[in-house]
Amino acid sequence: VQLQASGGGLVRAGGSLRLSCAASGRTYRRYAMGWFRRAPGMEREFVAAISWRGGSTTYADSVKGRFTISRDDANTLYLQMNSLKPEDTAVYYCAADNGPVLIGTPSYWGQGTQVTVSS
Repeated sequence: VQLQASGGGLVRAGGSLRLSCAASGRTYRRYAMGWFRRAPGMEREFVAAISWRGGSTTYADSVKGRFTISRDDANTLYLQMNSLKPEDTAVYYCAADNGPVLIGTPSYWGQGTQVTVSS
């Protein structure tokens, strides 16, 4: 599956952004998907994941209650980010893997999209 992320940008603290990730491939519905991020000088970290049918979601504690992951039938993954904080500044990556849920390191990755939150 090929993944194309978009929607990043510069926003003030407390603001919102919506990331999108367009997936292509005939077996889209067979993939669990998720978002990861890498802040400057930091390791890549998990942000959120959604099961292949969209019925199950998981979040990192740092974004729980502020971010919402979703997917639609048009082969697109979303990440709605509200109440953004400067510490959310990072390059955000969408990812996918075979199977119903995301476990371990995903096999497929999109290019990153930069999110910058100013204080």
